[in-house]
Amino acid sequence: MAKAVLCGETRGYRSHPQLERFKCHPTPIAAISCYLEAIYANSVTRGYAFEKRKFQLVAEPATLVVSAGQLDYEWTHLLNKLKARNPAIFQKWQGTTRPEPHPMFAERVGPVESWERH
Repeated sequence: MAKAVLCGETRGYRSHPQLERFKCHPTPIAAISCYLEAIYANSVTRGYAFEKRKFQLVAEPATLVVSAGQLDYEWTHLLNKLKARNPAIFQKWQGTTRPEPHPMFAERVGPVESWERH
C-alpha cells in the first residue's frame, strides 16, 4: 500500500505519517523498495506469503536518517499493541530495550520526528 501511495496509484493512506520518511528521500520509490526487500526477506523466514512482485529490486540500497526518539517511540507503540493483541509475543519482547532498526535506517540523536502523530 505504501508503494502504491508513493506511485500515486491509490487515494487511501496518502496522509499516513510514516510515509513522510519516504517522501523526503530523493528517490522515494527506491527507498520504499529497499525497505520492502528487507520486509520480504523477513516474511520468508517467518513463513508468510509476501508478494515480491509488488516492489522493484534496487541496485543501490537507500538510507534514511531516523532519530533515536522516533525509534524508541515506534518500539513502545508496538509493545503496547502487542500487549493488547498478542500477550505471548509481548512477553517474549518486553525485556528488549529496542531491537536493531531496519538496515536502511541511519540512527541519529534526536526526539520523535515532527511528522509523527502522538
